Amino acid sequence: MSLILCGIIVLYFRESLPAPMFSRNDVSIWSILKKCIGMELSKIAMPVIFNEPLSFLQRLSEYMEHTYLIHQANTMTDSVERMKCVAAFAVSAVASQWERTGKPFNPLLGETYELIREDLGFKWLSEQVSHHPPVSAFHAEGFKEDFVFHGTVYPKLKFWGKSIAAEPKGVITLELPKFNEAFTWTNPTCCVHNIIVGQLWIEQYGHVEVINHRTGERCCMTFKPCGLFGKELHKVEGYIMDKSKKKVCAIYGKWTECLYTVDPATFDAHKKSDRKKTDDKTANKQSSVDEEPEEIPLPDTETVQVIPGSELIWKITPRPENSAEFYAFSMFAMQLNELEENMEQFIPNTDSRFRPDIRAMENGDIDQASAEKIRLEEKQRAARKSHSKSTKDWRTRWFQQGINPYNKAQDWLYMKNYWDRNYSQLPDIY
Repeated sequence: MSLILCGIIVLYFRESLPAPMFSRNDVSIWSILKKCIGMELSKIAMPVIFNEPLSFLQRLSEYMEHTYLIHQANTMTDSVERMKCVAAFAVSAVASQWERTGKPFNPLLGETYELIREDLGFKWLSEQVSHHPPVSAFHAEGFKEDFVFHGTVYPKLKFWGKSIAAEPKGVITLELPKFNEAFTWTNPTCCVHNIIVGQLWIEQYGHVEVINHRTGERCCMTFKPCGLFGKELHKVEGYIMDKSKKKVCAIYGKWTECLYTVDPATFDAHKKSDRKKTDDKTANKQSSVDEEPEEIPLPDTETVQVIPGSELIWKITPRPENSAEFYAFSMFAMQLNELEENMEQFIPNTDSRFRPDIRAMENGDIDQASAEKIRLEEKQRAARKSHSKSTKDWRTRWFQQGINPYNKAQDWLYMKNYWDRNYSQLPDIY
């Protein structure tokens, strides 16, 4: 919310949700998931108690929490320095998932979400462009036309007995017009462990490659799986390489905490020394052949071991003190579903802020949230059945299918007419 005083824009945002989160201790997720091992979970109806009061479209907008990294990239004259900022932005985009064990609400077909942040210098739009399979498209741009950030996301959720994994699908693109550069990448896999019993915990793992399509430079990063005793939990490391694949910079840190860069030779020497120390400890430690892997990794109390000569390129914004009470939300997430004064007359009726099930859950009425969720799902099924009998095809309003011009992959591209504020003939989805 903003107020203009003496020509100065003063921003006010809420610092908590209307009601704290519900306890999930008395609900058995196993009774729901025991027949779903290996299945695609987007087709499984889950009780609302396992949700958090945000739509997936709103959750996606959390990519923008550390937008300052994009603005910082625009100040760099060297392409490697810009790559450092963009790589840090790619890592920061998944940082909000730390300890977020609630599931966002599945967007309805035609649902939209807009976010304007004067303080961070961007405006954002997302739309649910497909229901089966579920596909979300988004487009953000800087107020000064200094960047364009867009992508298509369709995560594949699967249950594997003790964990739920969200496999990343879709391409993410960041354009910096000032340098005529475009960067693309995909997100790592996100996994929630101890679904059946024990304390829930999250890890991100897999390879992320950020490509500068103008210079040919790449940043290849590995989000490490936690390992048997949790030693690698949350760790990220990799290299920035030039177009001839020569290492020009190493990058390391934790996606929950911070990222550093350092000379690659220094980084490799440090890794070699660290590996030798680990091998020596293992050789001197008697272990059992039948030792079982731990269900929960060791507490993540150690901060990143900083290598001498390193440069800090990103540090996570601290969570508010009341975060645990409100779904482990960051302050940025706390504000996403806020319906500001007079906003109703400007945003379309398809915006996620108008979803009655999410609003009821945010206000602490779990019974109403559950009833509304069921009603909306039935309404969507009826609309889908009606569309199948109609001679007219369903059409998205703000995005259309096309080819990403940089990596040539199938994508959903923004049609550049949302901010005209012409919202006639929108579907009635709520």
